[in-house]
Amino acid sequence: MAWAKENMAKLSFGIALVAAFAAYRGMFVRLGQIFSNPQEDMSHGYLVPLFSLYVLWTDRKRLREAAGSPAWGGLALLVPALVLLFFGSRGLQVRIEAVSFILFCVALPWALWGRRVAALCVFPALFLCFVIPLSTYLDFITVHLRLFASSFAVGLLNGCGLEVVRHGTAIESAGAAKFAIDIAEPCSGLRSLFALMALTAAYSWCAHRTWPRRIALFACSIPIAVLGNVTRIVTICIVAAVCNPDVALGFYHDYSGYVIFAVAILLMLACSDLVARAADGVVRMMAEKRKSDAAANAAPEAPAASVAAEPQAMRPPRFSPAVPPLCAALVLSLAIFLMKLPAPTICGLPAVALPQSIPGFEADTISFCHSETCCQSFYGRELDRDRPGKCPACGGELHEISLGEQTILPKDTGMIKRVYIDPSGYSFVATAVLGGVTKSSIHRPELCLPAQGFLMMAPHDFTAKSRPYRVISAMRGGASACALAYTFFNQEGFITSSHMVRILRDVWDRTAHNRVDRWVMVTVYAMPPRGGFFTARPEVALEKFLLCFEEEFK
Repeated sequence: MAWAKENMAKLSFGIALVAAFAAYRGMFVRLGQIFSNPQEDMSHGYLVPLFSLYVLWTDRKRLREAAGSPAWGGLALLVPALVLLFFGSRGLQVRIEAVSFILFCVALPWALWGRRVAALCVFPALFLCFVIPLSTYLDFITVHLRLFASSFAVGLLNGCGLEVVRHGTAIESAGAAKFAIDIAEPCSGLRSLFALMALTAAYSWCAHRTWPRRIALFACSIPIAVLGNVTRIVTICIVAAVCNPDVALGFYHDYSGYVIFAVAILLMLACSDLVARAADGVVRMMAEKRKSDAAANAAPEAPAASVAAEPQAMRPPRFSPAVPPLCAALVLSLAIFLMKLPAPTICGLPAVALPQSIPGFEADTISFCHSETCCQSFYGRELDRDRPGKCPACGGELHEISLGEQTILPKDTGMIKRVYIDPSGYSFVATAVLGGVTKSSIHRPELCLPAQGFLMMAPHDFTAKSRPYRVISAMRGGASACALAYTFFNQEGFITSSHMVRILRDVWDRTAHNRVDRWVMVTVYAMPPRGGFFTARPEVALEKFLLCFEEEFK
């Protein structure tokens, strides 16, 4: 029994650790790809696990002293962690895998050495949350950050004597020096906020010894990051007005982030000093209050002696010899099961064809110029009959999809586009995106519109001939620009307008049925006549078109 108490947990930990490395290997690879992708802007992710390991190494003495007996509570937490791992790994959802790994890092020490060891592992495990790519799932926060940053920057610029006006998230000059700057999604400050929060959390753990101080300093990272982003926007506008808009949006825009981040670090250090002084002042004030209360309540006569109750002997925690081998067996079994599972079956694409014609509308093709200095789109009727494949503006080659779609989307992504024009000149551009094998072929349009400077308004559901659509109004420059509707369906005919439902359905099919669904996303943009405006709300015109579109779309 003595040998089992001392070595069973260590042996089980070694087996579970090796098995976990095999089970989570896909997550490690996918996170490495995300950290190396410049568009994700998560290069700080490489340092996050290193700091968590540093915290554990620093607390190694306390971990040894806190080691107790195995606990069934840790095993109970380990089970949902492994369930999340199974679904995340089979569904290729790195965020679910990361949440599973964080739970695993707390559950395994708890199961093998008790609650006190698990408590010491909570902070390094939670610190791993900074490796989860959340920016693409927080577009609703991004929009508000962009609006706040642009509004605050306009107030500061006008206060400094630089006349500017705001249209949505765009800042335009109203004075002699003309410039226009749009606060797009990458400039919202959300990504720098994540990086600064991670840095502040690490610094607060190193610089302060009490959790109230650490939490107070960590809370300061949010206003510091927002203020730093506002300062960057203000300086870009000043450089555009004083020097040149090309310099402001080029060289200065690319490198000003490093300077602002350095200033944010200095503000973090200043906030750390303020937190320490405020905490010391509170401690002194409470000590003086206790001293004065003790002096005021001091009795002239000694209190009567009371019989002190003898402390009851604490019963040592019960040793659970079955917990360590069960933990090792669960992790090892899941790792072997994941490695032995056959590759999922790739389903065929559903038959998709956009209507060639819709009564009451003129159907046409749409082509895109891939020249970075042009990037215009043209309807088929606008092309030169003698040179139908050449751009009328620059003479470059025309393509069926835009340059951004061709660059970003995987090569096996299919695309079908048609445009339908009503007699008043309103255009409805319908696109069918045929998803490839990887899940990155399709993403919800809410991630594209903010990056193009649009402000999304009034999202709601609309059903056209039993097919559900998600309808969104988009604004740019202070005026209604367009409306958008989208829906999804797969090879089995499952239809939904919810991106979350589509993801959950895809994860379930990959996990339970061992198959890769092939999804199609149909989007319809409603746009006014070129150079004109909608006479009514664009979403109303779009919903009327969807009813006609569904009559012909099979």
